Amino acid sequence: MLLRLAAERATGALLRDRGTLYLVDGQVVHAESPASPGIDVLLTAGGRLGPDGWQEALREAGPQGRVGRHLVDSGRLSGGELEICHLGALYDAAYFALAPSSGPSRFRYGVAHWIGPVRPVPAEAVERETLRRRALLDRLWAHPETDTAPVVPARRTAGVRAAPRRRAVLDLADGVRTPADIARALGRPAFHTLIDVRRLAAAGLVEPPRTRTGATPSDPSEPPPEVARVMEMSVDPDVALLRRLRDALEATL
Repeated sequence: MLLRLAAERATGALLRDRGTLYLVDGQVVHAESPASPGIDVLLTAGGRLGPDGWQEALREAGPQGRVGRHLVDSGRLSGGELEICHLGALYDAAYFALAPSSGPSRFRYGVAHWIGPVRPVPAEAVERETLRRRALLDRLWAHPETDTAPVVPARRTAGVRAAPRRRAVLDLADGVRTPADIARALGRPAFHTLIDVRRLAAAGLVEPPRTRTGATPSDPSEPPPEVARVMEMSVDPDVALLRRLRDALEATL
């Protein structure tokens, strides 16, 4: 449906179960999803734009659909900063909005988003990037239920080294927050957080959701999959070597 609308050079909003894509002349100009932090969160959580500045832009330019232009004209953001953040938010939300769904898709002609024109993206590029991201996640850890379930840290995370980005995610994993909740708390794109969570799951640092939904839980002392495969190859493994291998793997994940 997205590609058909692009071929028609349609202008309006494509509504799906998990998000909305906004089109102008068949190109995607913005996207939103409940699973993804909006451009306001990405701009304000990192401190680049204060909440007061964002609210002022909404008041002054929201009704005219020129919030992006106002942020640049008022000197609060440079054109490059706005464009980079906007593209990040667009692709992030589009990943969720274009996820496989059993619900209907609807298109409302003429609907525009208040952010206004920033940088249109061809629909083909949005579709291609969405498929690439889905394939990347599957290569990392082929369990999509990890993306929506609460993130539960494994018992063995204390003292374990992890890359700073993933350590920040792990520190917020409390068995209640989902990856989307963690992304909002950190002010990061949700897709980047999904990558971190799946890598943490593959490393055995967060519990896979299947162990919390009726399947037999794995042994908390069980090593990460990468180390387990090495152990299976040796009847009398060198424990020190395996520990060094585990630490090296976790440092690069």
